[in-house]
Formats: sequence, structure tokens, C-alpha cells
Amino acid sequence: MGFLIKTAFWFSLVLLALPFGPNEPGQESVGPLQALAAAREAAGDLAGMCARKPEVCETGRTAMHTIAVRARETARIAAEMLDSGDGAALPDATTTGSVSTQD
Repeated sequence: MGFLIKTAFWFSLVLLALPFGPNEPGQESVGPLQALAAAREAAGDLAGMCARKPEVCETGRTAMHTIAVRARETARIAAEMLDSGDGAALPDATTTGSVSTQD
């Protein structure tokens, strides 16, 4: 997810740097340096968010942990299916019904 956000950020800076036709009347133009400065300020504000609202960061940490656990479980199930040889074997309800939280 972080990769996608970084890619979108850099792609938007590239789009700002490319010269296009004239802007529509009444619209302001933003240069790449102005966009970079605004992005730095936004990143600094996001970094300070955990100090202002620690419950948001705790919820984010919990969500990332849940996603990681589910990804590991899905990878384990996929590996078992590949090892079984036929690829059609599905895990029984006991292995998919509970998600292990051991790290």
C-alpha cells in the first residue's frame, strides 16, 4: 500500500512538471516545487497525527496486524494446495475457521 501511495505521489509530481496547453481561464497553476513543498508539509502533519490522536495510530497498527495474519494464513493455504499436487484440495473448516495470531 505504501508503494502505491509513493508511486501516486511521484507520478503526480511528474504530471505537474510536464508542460501542457494553457490553463482554463480563472484556474491557478501549481508548479512542481510548490506541490513538493505542500507534500512535505502534509507528510509532516501526518507524522504528528499519532501524537494528536493515538487511537487512530493504534487502530491502524491493529488493522495492519490483522492483514498480515490473514496474508500469512492465505499463503499457508495456497502452499498446502500447491503441495497436494492436484490443486483442487481445499482446506477443511478447522484450518480456515480460526486465524492464528502467533508471530
